[in-house]
Amino acid sequence: MTNDAPLYKNEVMLLSQTFFIKDNQAELLLCAHKYDFDILFFNEVQDFVMAVEGDRGNSLFVIDLDALHSMQADMHDSRKTLMLGELLQRLPSEQSYVYLQTVRQGGRYLLQQRLVDSNCLAYAEKPIANDVLVDKLFTLFVQKKRGDLVRLVYLGEPVGLDEAALLQARVEVIHHGDSQTLHLRVKELQPDLVLITDAEYERTESLVRVLKKNIEADPVREITMLQRHPNAALTRSALASGFDEIILMTDPDVLAAQLINRANKIRVNKDLIGKDRATGLLNKIGLQKKAQELIRQAASEARPLAFGIVDIDKFKTINDTWGHYFGDIVIKRLSLTLAPHIGERDLLSRFGGEEFVVVFWDCTLEEGWRRLDAMRQAFCAIPFEVKPGDTRHFSFSGGVAAYPEYKSENELFLRADAMLYEAKEGGRNQICVAPSGHGKSSQH
Repeated sequence: MTNDAPLYKNEVMLLSQTFFIKDNQAELLLCAHKYDFDILFFNEVQDFVMAVEGDRGNSLFVIDLDALHSMQADMHDSRKTLMLGELLQRLPSEQSYVYLQTVRQGGRYLLQQRLVDSNCLAYAEKPIANDVLVDKLFTLFVQKKRGDLVRLVYLGEPVGLDEAALLQARVEVIHHGDSQTLHLRVKELQPDLVLITDAEYERTESLVRVLKKNIEADPVREITMLQRHPNAALTRSALASGFDEIILMTDPDVLAAQLINRANKIRVNKDLIGKDRATGLLNKIGLQKKAQELIRQAASEARPLAFGIVDIDKFKTINDTWGHYFGDIVIKRLSLTLAPHIGERDLLSRFGGEEFVVVFWDCTLEEGWRRLDAMRQAFCAIPFEVKPGDTRHFSFSGGVAAYPEYKSENELFLRADAMLYEAKEGGRNQICVAPSGHGKSSQH
């Protein structure tokens, strides 16, 4: 990995007025970089359209409608205003666009209708604070992602669901036949959705209360009742019992579409809650749930895990010497260095500040140490230009613990953290492990 690799995963292309860009560019960029995306600024329609046509990534395209009043339709047109219809005709139709408009424009319903009928991804009213705009754009990035698999546990007689279509939309359906053991199945699988038929609810009215009162219950999880026939009294009773939603069974395809919509919302909520916005990695909350699930999988498949914690050496000095913005770049570079070393079933988290956690699937303690040490060497090799002609290299220290020697996520974290402390005390820039109380370290 070189220092020239892109720092930010996504891009926003913004078409706006020159004075708006001049007055807001620095602050917008600062906010955007905290959310793992960059902004490219355009004040000419032709340049913007060419950039949109050439984009092959996951960009968002933002158009400030006020810009139309100061832009010519083309180089040979003396008019100072480009009409909205002309712009819509010139924009590539395969893309969607985010429109910024004034409150006066927002009050014109026919304008909103025209926008949403013309590849509008979203619209927002100005004035809007730069940090608020960036936060909203980040949410749009999350919504556009394919996202993680959503797991659905279904209790009751099958209803002809198109499970292949659901799986294509990344919704996995798991059938469970016994209401008395549903709470155990939910505890084991930690599903995102639980679907219970009205017949099962009438048979065991306490189902939802038992699921929700568990202190380990996921607050994002939705528990839905599938009602085969309208029954207002039963609906009121189910909602009072704790169901999040009631779906009336009309058609299997309609039911599948409803479940996919619910899954998409759950997926977005999980990303907003469980991901670090500056790096796109799992945060502390996201790591906790996924690590617990990985430990359960390791137990059921008799596989080892290696749990590592890394911390950038002398990070306070980096911030104090070159500023917090430069410190953020060092953190971002570390996340980009670690990510290529992560396998499909591994976990990577920015746990907080300059501290990162990795969990290696089907990995012994010895192999975990080797993999983490390879990450350390890769990060040490990156040159950082702190000022013109002045290049520095930075390092991190790490500690590793292993499952099944340590059984829970908390035990693994505490043990790996103790080894991280040992690495720091031993001179930094090394990885320490200590199976059964015996230490081993690698020092660069």
